[in-house]
Amino acid sequence: MKYTIKSLILVLICMCMCSSCRNSNTVRLEVTSEVINAGYLGNGVEWDPYDEAEAWGVSISEEDWQKLFKRLDFMRMGYVRCMINSPFRYYDPATGKYDKERNIHSISKLLRYCTDNDITVMYGEYNPPTWDMKDDQRWIDMSVDYLNYLVDDLGFNCIKYFAIFNEPDGNWASTNGDYELWKSILLRFADKMKEYPALNKVTFAAPDAVINYKNPASGIDAIGWLEKTASDVDSLVGIYDIHAYPGQCEVRSGSYAETLAKHKAAIPKGKKTVLGEAGYKYWHNPPQDWLISEEMQQADSILWKEYQRRVEGHPFTKGSDCNMLVYDYFYGLDMPLLCMEVMNAGYSGIAAWMLDDAMHSNWDSGKTEDVKIWGMWNILGEEVFNDPSQEEIRPWYYTWALMCRYFPAGSDILRINGKLPEHVKAVASKTDLGNTIALVNFGDEEASIEILLEKDMTDAKMYLYKENDRKTNEFGHPVPAQSGINITGKYLVKLESQSFILLTDINYNE
Repeated sequence: MKYTIKSLILVLICMCMCSSCRNSNTVRLEVTSEVINAGYLGNGVEWDPYDEAEAWGVSISEEDWQKLFKRLDFMRMGYVRCMINSPFRYYDPATGKYDKERNIHSISKLLRYCTDNDITVMYGEYNPPTWDMKDDQRWIDMSVDYLNYLVDDLGFNCIKYFAIFNEPDGNWASTNGDYELWKSILLRFADKMKEYPALNKVTFAAPDAVINYKNPASGIDAIGWLEKTASDVDSLVGIYDIHAYPGQCEVRSGSYAETLAKHKAAIPKGKKTVLGEAGYKYWHNPPQDWLISEEMQQADSILWKEYQRRVEGHPFTKGSDCNMLVYDYFYGLDMPLLCMEVMNAGYSGIAAWMLDDAMHSNWDSGKTEDVKIWGMWNILGEEVFNDPSQEEIRPWYYTWALMCRYFPAGSDILRINGKLPEHVKAVASKTDLGNTIALVNFGDEEASIEILLEKDMTDAKMYLYKENDRKTNEFGHPVPAQSGINITGKYLVKLESQSFILLTDINYNE
């Protein structure tokens, strides 16, 4: 009998020890009330007005517009970057004449939607009508008058920021990295805009430079562009804007947070900063002027090989500017992961490149055999590319829509205390509408996380993104995995490997 009692005691001790071990594997995550990033502008997309659709022999049908609007209604984006190519708009390349009403329909549909839904728009031009007009006063006059036409005459007051060039630091831009040229043109645009009273509320988005790139012609990288812009023309800049195309290893390793912090440090305090374009590029052999480490190249090389395999013989892209992996489930983990890093780093918004494959061919050549596949779908899949399946929603819409919808404009990003596993990232926010926390697990092991909340949640819901388990409605919109959740103090999450969850008590009246 004594032996049996001792055995029982030993068993109980072992059980307690095992229980203790299991509990020690649960990470405590404290969502504090401390605001680390106030007045978030919002998440969104690059949504350009289908400049080439007419060149492809079609226009976006009303049915397709309504399909787009239905998907965007769920997203509730806070911020959109919208860029035009003037030869498809106000500038007739055949005659060289200015016509502000030329091809106005599609951009009007887009900007009307943004205006009606209180979406902040960064509007701009990729390049001047012709490259030799890059410092021509005729272009400045036409461009500013057209901007006034959109803002004043047509009432698209969603336009808050104006980008005069796309990526002027690039050797692919008409400026070819000439900072002094860009600055002089910016000053001339500012002088011209003073002639239009309605434009006094539109400020510049600048410099639109690209992280991890250095044009030998200019000798400075994106940080240099930011520093010079801040030193020379800060009074004209309403929002600082840079672009980001990291590799998967950069972001998943955590090193990209340091990159973002370095660029943020170059911007004057009190000024908001956004990623005007953001996506992933899996560089195996990047150009020499791209500042990407050999280690990161090697880590992404498998993805690069898969990209090349998919591009070979593809009927409507040569892959010259694509991300063929936007079809994959994992991209729906990578994009919110990048977004979390941006939000926690003090940036004010991120526009995913891009909404829709139907927006661009490479160099906007009008060639349907070399479109830029980057989107959540191709709304002209049936009409132009004879592949209706391309109009279907791709997986990354699921998580990106949630990151837009439940981190609305005006959100305050909160400090989170606690050491997460290396393969887990999180972000939390509060608004007058409610609170949200999102977590992504890009590792191969489940993570047990106890979330401590200073503010209780009532009638909350939890969305789950798993490869074989993500609920949607008949429109393809995310549906909560759980609803009616009431949380007092803490909430235990079993975050499965390769998954994303979002917990929120924001409830829209829809």
